[in-house]
Amino acid sequence: MTLAITDTALGRLDAEGRLLNSVLKGPTKTPGRIGFRGDLALKFAEKRADEARPPEISSDQVIAVARAGEPYIAFFTGFLLSFEYIALLAEVLGDALSPQGKYFLFVDNIDISKRYQVDYGGATFYVLPIDESTVYNELLALLYIEKNDLKKLDTAGKTDAVADKALAFTGSFEKITYEQGVASMGPVRNIYENRPV
Repeated sequence: MTLAITDTALGRLDAEGRLLNSVLKGPTKTPGRIGFRGDLALKFAEKRADEARPPEISSDQVIAVARAGEPYIAFFTGFLLSFEYIALLAEVLGDALSPQGKYFLFVDNIDISKRYQVDYGGATFYVLPIDESTVYNELLALLYIEKNDLKKLDTAGKTDAVADKALAFTGSFEKITYEQGVASMGPVRNIYENRPV
């Protein structure tokens, strides 16, 4: 029997049309595991007629895995433009979040020297700044994974390697509340400014 995304906690997000721009959306090398790499729509843009518009708010550069038969996403990481969007992300993920899961968020508008742990929506989020890099590179650095060790692996293999290391992560950061994070966050950057039209 072929494993399908509908067998996992990622299935609902896929059915809602939230899993976008995927470079991986299917089984990984680990039996019973589905992986996703792409963007997660958090707030859809208003639809006009039949045109497909990009989401108003999304979590980009997402890497996530879920196991067949488990009601939650085991591992999730992604980029958020604003700390405030953690509430929206938790709402979208809903019952796919679990205290057993490992969730890493790289946020654009927090102090570059800070790392936080935030309990929200029944799960713990590790919230880190993003230093002009990609979520993938930041995560490899956080988890002490050598890029060269992953070179020969395909996307599914790389996803497994990162997820396995993330699931074993035991580090801890400064614990703050969601409200404290919102109060201390910086302005939300316009990602489109200074881009040629």
